[in-house]
Amino acid sequence: MKSKKTGFITLGVIGLFIVAFVGGRMTGSTSAPMETAEEHAAHTDAGPEVWTCSMHPQIQLPKPGKCPICFMDLIPLEAGDDGGGEREISVSPYAAKLMELETAEASRRLMSAEVRMVGKVDYDETRVSTISAWLPGRLDRLFVDYTGIPVKQGEHLAELYSPELLTAQEELIQALQTLEKIKNSQSSLLLETAERTVVAAREKLRLWGFTPGQIAETEARGTPSDHMTIYSPAAGIIIHKNAQEGMYVKTGTKIYTIADLSKVWIQLDAYESDLNWLRYGGTVEFTTEAHPGRTFEGTISFIDPVINPSTRTAKVRVIVANPSLELKPGMFVRAVARPKVAQNGKVMNAELAGKWISPMHPEIVKDEPGSCDVCGMPLVTAESLGYVTENASHAPLLIPVSAALKTGRRAVVYVERPEKEKPTYEGREVQLGARLGNFYVVESGLDEGERVVTRGAFKLDAELQIRAKPSMMSGGTDHNAHEMTMETAEEDLSPMEAPAEFRDQLQEVMEAYFSVHQALSGDAPVEAGIRAAAVKEKLDRVNMGLLQGDAHRIWMDHLKKLNAPLVKLTKEPDVGKQRELFYQLSRQLAKTVQVFPVDQPVYQAFCPMAFNDAGAIWLQKSEEVLNPYFGDMMLRCGEIQKVFENTTTAQNGKSGADQSPTKAGNAQTICPVMGNPVNKEIFVDYHGKRIYFCCAGCDSTFMENPDHYLQQMNAEGIELEEAAHNHAH
Repeated sequence: MKSKKTGFITLGVIGLFIVAFVGGRMTGSTSAPMETAEEHAAHTDAGPEVWTCSMHPQIQLPKPGKCPICFMDLIPLEAGDDGGGEREISVSPYAAKLMELETAEASRRLMSAEVRMVGKVDYDETRVSTISAWLPGRLDRLFVDYTGIPVKQGEHLAELYSPELLTAQEELIQALQTLEKIKNSQSSLLLETAERTVVAAREKLRLWGFTPGQIAETEARGTPSDHMTIYSPAAGIIIHKNAQEGMYVKTGTKIYTIADLSKVWIQLDAYESDLNWLRYGGTVEFTTEAHPGRTFEGTISFIDPVINPSTRTAKVRVIVANPSLELKPGMFVRAVARPKVAQNGKVMNAELAGKWISPMHPEIVKDEPGSCDVCGMPLVTAESLGYVTENASHAPLLIPVSAALKTGRRAVVYVERPEKEKPTYEGREVQLGARLGNFYVVESGLDEGERVVTRGAFKLDAELQIRAKPSMMSGGTDHNAHEMTMETAEEDLSPMEAPAEFRDQLQEVMEAYFSVHQALSGDAPVEAGIRAAAVKEKLDRVNMGLLQGDAHRIWMDHLKKLNAPLVKLTKEPDVGKQRELFYQLSRQLAKTVQVFPVDQPVYQAFCPMAFNDAGAIWLQKSEEVLNPYFGDMMLRCGEIQKVFENTTTAQNGKSGADQSPTKAGNAQTICPVMGNPVNKEIFVDYHGKRIYFCCAGCDSTFMENPDHYLQQMNAEGIELEEAAHNHAH
């Protein structure tokens, strides 16, 4: 029994091995072939072996192990010349396996973009009717006396009294009587004149809102009436009631507004970056909170040609059939359009291939030219609206998102060179189009069938630098990022006390800043620009009048430095420039929350690889690292450096160890009043201590409240010199 059980276990292990082997062979991506340690040793020179880190090439050790910076496995550094160009890198199969390199083919395929939008249900403006008074009078009765009532076409709505009705009806009655008297006359001119008078009298009543039945009733009655009934010209819902019973009205006074809800509009907001994929006549799916689990469908009938400057969105109107009146104006909807993307920004739609569409009513689609059944306008071709036929020749060239290394305006990929003996890869700059799910559209720089590195591209770029070749990540970029890290002078960053109202307003600024951080972390430049505008709005609302004295002066300086990058960030569409400006904003904001602490903890994170390895900080509201400088490419790259917490307003037992390093034991170098470098010739001796200042005038300001300044300097850990009693000031 035991041997039988052992046999089953052995068969199970063999089966798992076969499944794993077959599954590995069937994956879409490929990895470099494995080289044994013995084969690797045979390929290396007899000289000493050097091991390095693929992410930090400055680390070079004599034996394998872990990188002391990022703790990744070290890889062997080969001494031989790979003989390739300056953008090529060749590695041994063993090193390629250690790098865990994987490649995928650049191929043409049909993909759908996913454009998400939000909006509301609205009335179809073409189905809204206004019931107004066609002549002056008094509303003696309203048969529909509240809004929301459904009415049918031809139903009575109100009864109107008007003395003018008597005159008009009397004219018709007399014209009919005259025609009756002369009907046997031999004068054709007289008969034609009488008939024209009857027609004119009837037309006058019709223009006053009389129905054919009401006109016939007046003629049959033979006497005029000073009342008339107003009937509904269309079916729908009474959405506005503008008059009351007994009210006198003039010609044109609105009485009711009726909306036909059998068709409704969906008014959606689409970001400008998504407008390229939306087309008139395209299909949109949407859901509502009122009908969970159900998906509705409509047709795009209008795309606003103007962008809203506040939200950076455009209105997209979708027309939807609503026969059961389930969709009600004001309902919130979430919509998604999934157009099939073609080359050169075109959209494919098999249903519209070779069709003719009404430019005013997208639901009117015909197989041949003609006119619209609704408005009579000439039909136009689907191709004129940006559609192309659906076939493989129009499919875009795609690569996986993980293959592209994006550095601001540039995008770099590493292309496999299959003709080389050793695993060889060439760095190449490409122009990317839209992102479609997990793929990028390649506009230029790659050919169909070439294989690109989808995993390990950063390691290849680091290997280029190790071999003294130019990094593809740094080529063509400006080098202002490193310069941004240089400080011109030491600043006084000791905490200042601020009222609770000021701290609350500053906390709102921080919350808006955190939303910009989230947008950049998610590679959403359009949203980042919108959120930056919200930061500017919150910052402008901070009441500087709540601060007094030095705190007010220091805040004014911080406000100026915060606005400098923030104003540019609200107008910058390029994500690379956005991240540079965000770094400038983050660097200053870190100083601001250090001087004016907010009540909620603020975490300062640091990425050593940002801006071509110059490094950059940012602020976030939690300990989980979300890198705004690389986004999805290296979302978790970085570490929490410090935590800013408010220790000036509440004695909660915290030591302040999470704050930035103090200057304990440091000699005084900064003026306690102005925060500028001190002038040793200007000082005050106070209680046996010597305090230096930057300029004349600061000493008198200090003496107005010396204990405040001494307490501030003590908090910074500054050791003051003993006063020299034999030196006269």
